[in-house]
Amino acid sequence: MHPQVSWILSRQAALTTVLAIAAGLFVSTNAAVSVLIGGSIGFIANLGYVLRALRMSSSADPVKAYRAQAAGEGFKFLLTLVGFALVFLGYKEVAVLPLFLGYASTFVIYWMALLKQR
Repeated sequence: MHPQVSWILSRQAALTTVLAIAAGLFVSTNAAVSVLIGGSIGFIANLGYVLRALRMSSSADPVKAYRAQAAGEGFKFLLTLVGFALVFLGYKEVAVLPLFLGYASTFVIYWMALLKQR
């Protein structure tokens, strides 16, 4: 796996864990579990994107590279929808705000990675 991809995924997992611990200490166990689930949805969707896009983009052809990125984004979107559907159908006590904060925290790492490149 590309080092930058590993950096992003490891930081997403670490930030989710830190936020879950903070939620558990300062809010409730339910909030901590919700943060962990939200962050996990973002992490798994991003991992799915990486695996799908990298599997298809082995050539230097720009059309194939674009198709690989589009397929990766579609797969990521599908994994995100399925993840949230499973949570809302199976975890009735979910704390919605911590769930979405955990999910959104994975985007912060993307922005940090973009800033890191400059």
